[in-house]
Amino acid sequence: QVQLVESGGGLVQAGGSLRLSCAASGITFSAYNMGWFRQAPGEEREFVGAISRTGGSTYYADSVKGRFTISRDNAKNTVYLQMNSLKPEDTAVYYCAAKAASGSSWQRGVEYPFWGQGTQVTVSS
Repeated sequence: QVQLVESGGGLVQAGGSLRLSCAASGITFSAYNMGWFRQAPGEEREFVGAISRTGGSTYYADSVKGRFTISRDNAKNTVYLQMNSLKPEDTAVYYCAAKAASGSSWQRGVEYPFWGQGTQVTVSS
């Protein structure tokens, strides 16, 4: 049974930082590309960023580029999302997702068959 469990969310002031973690089980973690997505109330889910199987390639949405960093530790079956310079518009539920295929779009959520339950990030102004 595949499980992706996010943690690290919370309430932070604008300009602050948070680091989200996503622990995977039930998959050969190193064989999966990992993505982060977010969904704010009343909004559609949007791509935040992704990292390739080895960690050698990362991709980011323009809205977070330069502020967010994705990394992974394949020995710990965990992917991270370091979020700096947080803004109120970053408030959302953040989800990690896993996909084996590398040829498909990184940004399309439908390409990811496995999802975590999400963790809330709230940035106050």
